[in-house]
Amino acid sequence: MNEAIQEVGRYRVRVSQTARDLRAAQRLRQLAFHGDDTTLDVDAYDPHCRHYLIEDVANGRLVCVFRMLPLNGGADIDRSYSAQFYELDALKTYPGRMVEMGRFCMHPEVHDADVLRIAWGAMTSYVDENNVELLFGCASFEGTDTSSYLDSFAMLRDRHLAPNRWLPRVKAPNVFRFASRLRRKPNLKAAQLSMPPMLRSYLLMGGWVSDHAVVDQKMNTLHVFTGVEVKAIPAARKRLLRALAC
Repeated sequence: MNEAIQEVGRYRVRVSQTARDLRAAQRLRQLAFHGDDTTLDVDAYDPHCRHYLIEDVANGRLVCVFRMLPLNGGADIDRSYSAQFYELDALKTYPGRMVEMGRFCMHPEVHDADVLRIAWGAMTSYVDENNVELLFGCASFEGTDTSSYLDSFAMLRDRHLAPNRWLPRVKAPNVFRFASRLRRKPNLKAAQLSMPPMLRSYLLMGGWVSDHAVVDQKMNTLHVFTGVEVKAIPAARKRLLRALAC
């Protein structure tokens, strides 16, 4: 996708061009993550990212935002937002270009699956146009109560752990080591129902996760490091994503 506005159905997606655009994105993030829009959700990574805004064509309402932080390769991994929470030395040898997708959120009153599809279309365009080989980020569960997501974590343990050569290690002071400490067999239906939609999308593309979740009190989330190696995305899924990107 180029820098111009692109309309898909009832929505348009565009890249932030002005300080006003960025403030609008930060205000929606504040609402989605912290429950109010009287201030802005701002951090030190914003100036280095490309920010995407998805709006309702009919009324201009901002319904979804996310940002992309480009990295030339594994040697740059410590510049990422995720590196605050995970020890990522294993990925320092990753040879290809990377992008970290972060701060993804939708307006709390919007529950349209088309918004997520459009977001993935925009991300796919970015990945293709910039020859990205690894897409990664922190995939978040709402709240910090692990008991609500035990089936999901058990499924991640059994089916979706990162390869040992890329496995993130523990860095954050408060983590849930689900791979080593969780003993339950997952109820797969319950696991899917409680899995965050963004993480489900990563997993459908062959994504993998860290063996532990970070308990992030500031953001009121549990999150797992999640990576998708572009070359490993199933062919049918690639065709679908590229159709969304058109």
